Amino acid sequence: MIALDTNILVYANRAEMASYTKARDAVAALAEGSSPWALPWPCIHEFLSVVTSPRVFVVPTPPSDALEQVDAWLASPSVVLLAESGQHWSELRSVILTARAAGRLIHDARIAALCLQHGVRELWSADRDFNRFPALTVVNPLVR
Repeated sequence: MIALDTNILVYANRAEMASYTKARDAVAALAEGSSPWALPWPCIHEFLSVVTSPRVFVVPTPPSDALEQVDAWLASPSVVLLAESGQHWSELRSVILTARAAGRLIHDARIAALCLQHGVRELWSADRDFNRFPALTVVNPLVR
């Protein structure tokens, strides 16, 4: 199963991004395919935060449009939502210790732990910080 990081979701949603077409096509291929693919809940939250922020975009995405985009992804019959379970703490703790994560990397560790906990085969991300989590295979679909 492939999971998507926030940056891929943002690039796929904002036409002014240099990687928009590649990201949009990559996300569409997953969403329209029959193989399971995953969205970690923290990435959905962060997507909503980023695309609607006037600090990030001169013309931010209206919240209603951002919510409609999430609705469209969640309508994919093959999407799997990744959330914390009772085992999350032990996985998160291990990931943090292995990567020596601190500060802003704790958020990435949370996503890595969710992916590992749910058997994700690879995380698609343009964020090289995820390479600090050796148990997780990270692929940047924008440079393929």
